[in-house]
Amino acid sequence: MYAIVEIAGQQFKVAKDQKVFVHRLAGEEGDSVSFDKVLLTGDGDDITLGAPAIEGALVGAKITRHLKGDKVIVFKKKRRKGYRVKNGHRQSLTEIQIEDITLKGGKKSSSSEKTEKKEETKAKSENKSEDLNNYTVVELREMAKDKGVEGYSSMKKAELVAALS
Repeated sequence: MYAIVEIAGQQFKVAKDQKVFVHRLAGEEGDSVSFDKVLLTGDGDDITLGAPAIEGALVGAKITRHLKGDKVIVFKKKRRKGYRVKNGHRQSLTEIQIEDITLKGGKKSSSSEKTEKKEETKAKSENKSEDLNNYTVVELREMAKDKGVEGYSSMKKAELVAALS
């Protein structure tokens, strides 16, 4: 089982017992941390996709150690001007080990979701008993487009309601 989780502003694909280097996290070595911003989980062919995150899903990890990354040299130069600047940088990192991935909720990703949304919009446009004032301008324009109303893109909400009723 794997998961794509957002840790310290970056997205990582993690699996159980995997070691990952992330930006420095608050906490001491040996502390347990959990990340709730799980974007996707996969277990073979079973994929659960969040919108944007899966509710109830957690990735548990243990802080192994704090360290600094390799040195990166930043060298700037402008030719024929005598301008040269050399800087170095070492990123502060934390090594974590993924302990468990728990999934309590979410929804499956498939093409059936798209067809369900299309069916809902068709049902909305076909059901005349509903009050058209409850729709947004974007939804009214989409209904006008489906109905074949000319000039719907420049109409205001009241004009769209009058044209659709």
